Amino acid sequence: MDNSPLIGPLLLFTNLKRMLRTPFIHICKRTLATELTSKQKELMARGLPKRAPLLGVTNIVVVASGKGGVGKSTVAVNLAVSLANMGKRIGLLDADIFGPSIPLMMNIHEEPLVDQQNFMIPPINYGVKCLSMGLLAQQTDAIIWRGPLVISAVQRLLKGVIWAPIDVLIVDTPPGTGDVHLSLSQNIPITGVLLVSTPQKAALEVTLRGAQMYRKLGVPIIGLAENMGHAICGNCQTRLEIFKNTTASFAKKIDTNILARIPLDGNITECCDVGIPAVIKYADTEYAKSYRQLADGVLRALAAEGSTADEHSVK
Repeated sequence: MDNSPLIGPLLLFTNLKRMLRTPFIHICKRTLATELTSKQKELMARGLPKRAPLLGVTNIVVVASGKGGVGKSTVAVNLAVSLANMGKRIGLLDADIFGPSIPLMMNIHEEPLVDQQNFMIPPINYGVKCLSMGLLAQQTDAIIWRGPLVISAVQRLLKGVIWAPIDVLIVDTPPGTGDVHLSLSQNIPITGVLLVSTPQKAALEVTLRGAQMYRKLGVPIIGLAENMGHAICGNCQTRLEIFKNTTASFAKKIDTNILARIPLDGNITECCDVGIPAVIKYADTEYAKSYRQLADGVLRALAAEGSTADEHSVK
């Protein structure tokens, strides 16, 4: 009797039995890898853009947090203006392509001028050079783009602009760890990332993912700004804690410093809506003082990063 037609099904059944005896965790260990091999790294590096410095820009600071609604744009605006008030030459780039808010907060609404070489000239307000996708599109227009168009827009906002001369370019980023963050990390040498978060666990856990992404891309974290974690009583100046604060343990976990604890202030909405940063309109408040502290901390961190880079270059 010829049993050849049964050989195929029998072999398949035998292989299935062998696979079922193999522990599932063992299969996962064989098929999933957390570390890239040198060959994989080489293949992934092919075709990626080379990091090129922006002409006339000394430092680039990315304001980021994986979580939305923690006040990144407010922090970016008031940090930029605080640095400008300290005599620094500052630029502010709104890299949130889909939800730009810098034009409203900085009270800038005119389109940027373009020179003969087709480079944009960023408008200036409060001593800060500003650029945003919101200045290039109608206020009510929805920007519906896929990844490649978003990346092209970010590159244009970075390298199609006359930024020089600038001591610090502040880059306000959207939530998450998507195309904008990758494009920034791959195209320009970021001096450091300033993380922004409120102190509750839900926000800090997502911020941790953002920190891990930048560190995997070789970008240093220069510090953390805790935002809206407490309030100051307007009558007795008593500090009122809003959340159970876990920021200190979080900062220790990611090995970074808390550069400032920015209070929740009732004037924030008013200042954002009229386009006058709170550090200008309410310069004598604890709120404004916290931003001056943040600006000092950022400058110290940038100086430390610069000296570290010099040491590496000597070595």
